[in-house]
Amino acid sequence: MIRSVFQIYVEQSAVLMPAAAVVFLITGLLATALLSASPGLALLALVFSVLGTSIFTGMIVELVAEVRKGGAEVKLGALLRSIRSCIGRLIGVSIFATICEGFGLLLFIVPGLILLSIWSVYAPVIVLEDVPGLGSLGRSRELVRGNGWRVFTVILMLVLMVALAGSAITLAAESAGAAVGLVVRVVIGVLIAPLSSLAAAVLYFELRDAHGE
Repeated sequence: MIRSVFQIYVEQSAVLMPAAAVVFLITGLLATALLSASPGLALLALVFSVLGTSIFTGMIVELVAEVRKGGAEVKLGALLRSIRSCIGRLIGVSIFATICEGFGLLLFIVPGLILLSIWSVYAPVIVLEDVPGLGSLGRSRELVRGNGWRVFTVILMLVLMVALAGSAITLAAESAGAAVGLVVRVVIGVLIAPLSSLAAAVLYFELRDAHGE
């Protein structure tokens, strides 16, 4: 599964990188501006971050679906247009899931990890199955059932890989000076951003295959 994620990452980099740059630069700059204006706007900054991640994940789900169908080269504009009808649901469910998972991790750890696993493919469910609102969380749980440890292992591996890469980059950026460090963080952030979205999309299709759907 991890191999599939990186294979699509390499093959579709011409689409992934511009999409990540556009979405995360805009939302990242907005979030940074809000935090600079007032620490009290941290919650609003988080909303913008979730918004960016939701839109990007929806686009990547459509991209992976097209790749699996063997479709023609997909354009960035076409991906964005394809998720217009479900952007509201993606954002709403993402905010709800982020809050629940965050509380679970902060208060009890294990419940948060369980939620991360069983809700790991709600975005593909919304985009590809047109499931309404919070029903996507139940559908995600249904798909993950019987494959919980496998899903958790994939999530853990990706988190560790991104954390290690992020730590190494942070050290390099800090030694390079403020201006260069900021550029390095932005570039690497764009490079890392597609991984979790790709993982959710690939995992969704593999879980459907496992259930014989």
